[in-house]
Amino acid sequence: MGDFNLALVIVAIIVCVLVFLCNVYLLVNYQHPDDANQAYFPKFVVVFGLSISIISILMLPADVANRQACKHAIYNGACNLTLPMKDLWLAVYIIDAVLVFFVIPFAMFYYEGDQDKSVGKRIKSALLWVVTTAIVCALLLGILYGLVGKVDFTVRHLSSATTNFPSTWEFSSSQPCIGGSGARACSAYTANASSEKTWTMRTTFPEYVVALATVVGSVLFSIFGGVGIACLPLGLISSFIRRPKSVITRSQYIKEATELGKKARELKKAVDALHQEERSGSKGRKWRKNVKAVEKELLQLEEDVKLLEEMYPQGEKAETSWALTVLGYLAKLVLGILGLIVSVAWVAHIVIYLLIDPPLSPFLNEVFIKLDDIWGLLGTAAFAFFCFYLLLAVIAGAMMLGLRLVFITIHPMKWGATLMNSFLFNVALILLCSISIIQFCSTAFGYYAQATAAQEIFGHTLQSLRGIKYLYKYNVFQIAFIVLAGLTFVYYVAFGWRRKKPSGRFQLSS
Repeated sequence: MGDFNLALVIVAIIVCVLVFLCNVYLLVNYQHPDDANQAYFPKFVVVFGLSISIISILMLPADVANRQACKHAIYNGACNLTLPMKDLWLAVYIIDAVLVFFVIPFAMFYYEGDQDKSVGKRIKSALLWVVTTAIVCALLLGILYGLVGKVDFTVRHLSSATTNFPSTWEFSSSQPCIGGSGARACSAYTANASSEKTWTMRTTFPEYVVALATVVGSVLFSIFGGVGIACLPLGLISSFIRRPKSVITRSQYIKEATELGKKARELKKAVDALHQEERSGSKGRKWRKNVKAVEKELLQLEEDVKLLEEMYPQGEKAETSWALTVLGYLAKLVLGILGLIVSVAWVAHIVIYLLIDPPLSPFLNEVFIKLDDIWGLLGTAAFAFFCFYLLLAVIAGAMMLGLRLVFITIHPMKWGATLMNSFLFNVALILLCSISIIQFCSTAFGYYAQATAAQEIFGHTLQSLRGIKYLYKYNVFQIAFIVLAGLTFVYYVAFGWRRKKPSGRFQLSS
């Protein structure tokens, strides 16, 4: 048994190293050329934050494997040799909360500060904002913890009379327990509703912080995840349907390129004007509105340029480039169909296992258990995949809503063209939603992940926490998730298959 736990520790260390290396690779390839060889602190925060978010997702299948490490133990102390998962959960999510509410805002304020100011002034300005945020958050958390930082567990007081030790043990529906008269049901079995009591105790402060962060993340998760679970596969399929069917002629390419060039020059003039206004200190509401308009038009321009390059490949390897484009769209179709199957499975599982009481079937829980019977890590791997799919759905939903809602800042992730502020914004979103994804998965797969440390934290404590337990008792977030998924599906059926019309010429409002 000790050898098994040692192997689990070794695997955990190897996975952490691989996650760190993969995140460094993503940073290097996604970063904008303007951020090369600079902005090292924001880059460290991005890599560290992504690593924490991915590790937190992988910790739930590790928690299941850790539980199984002493499943067949023959001595009582075997479980003491397993990983301290509860302490690890609390440590990871306290780090998560610190990154989201303090470190990442500081990095964003520092990065977006006026480049003409000295480093010291930019640090001072960023610290001022972060310290103010920290004081407000600390006061709010302290007041809430002091007033409602308790959990209310519903318990039942059971008692029964004594009886002689039986010579035989016979149990049936008419005789569910030993002793008693009549139906021979003991007093504890026939306890009435008045025996129920409420047992109140104060939760620990780290658990309370994790619980509140989970609630905030659950709001975002129900919105972005609900939209993303539908738009992730349907977006891939619709991208294949709207793909360029053939290569355009040279005259068509010159005409389209000329129009894009005019639009690019107009955008450059608008950016120069906004930069001049920023230098003069006139950064009012109209200025911020114009900045968002420029960002939106710039994003649209980049998409138009990319589409034009796909429709008219150039160079010695033009035919190869076009073939790769066609294969890329075919891959999107295949991934979209597979993703649609996974999304339907997720929605069906939520309805069957979470919304219907009692559940009609364990559904995916049974699938994971049967996969574990085939090979020990097969069910755990499938379990991890379904959790990661939710994270991908959140990212897809955030990108879709970010392009359509005015109050959400657009921070697109593009290969070789992602600025650090966009990196930091998306990392904060992923970190915040990763907490709720773990809670959601531990609830949705409660039968498979039973008796784990995650279920203890995100199940019993969270669902009994005073003030917010009713959100989970009545499945508010799950219902919102399903409703938004349905609305997104209707939207794609009605409008998602249409070819996007070219945007109009940009004009900076005066």
